[in-house]
Amino acid sequence: MKQFTFSDMNRASGEILEAALVEPVTLTKRGKDKLVILTAEQYRKLIGRSHTVAYGLMDAPEDIHRELMTGLEDIIEGDNA
Repeated sequence: MKQFTFSDMNRASGEILEAALVEPVTLTKRGKDKLVILTAEQYRKLIGRSHTVAYGLMDAPEDIHRELMTGLEDIIEGDNA
């Protein structure tokens, strides 16, 4: 796994992100691992999901539920206009 510092990220973010497309990249601060950058596919494999997360109306996290309800209200109001 390639390793870069936070300062490297400020100077060469494009290079670091390109490297992360090939393999996970570690970002360090003061010599300690702080972040790991990996592709979405690698992340899904890591957490054991092979597809996009889907929620039902009642089990969606509050922010997603609120956004969904706002969108539905906009659609309904548009039909009544």
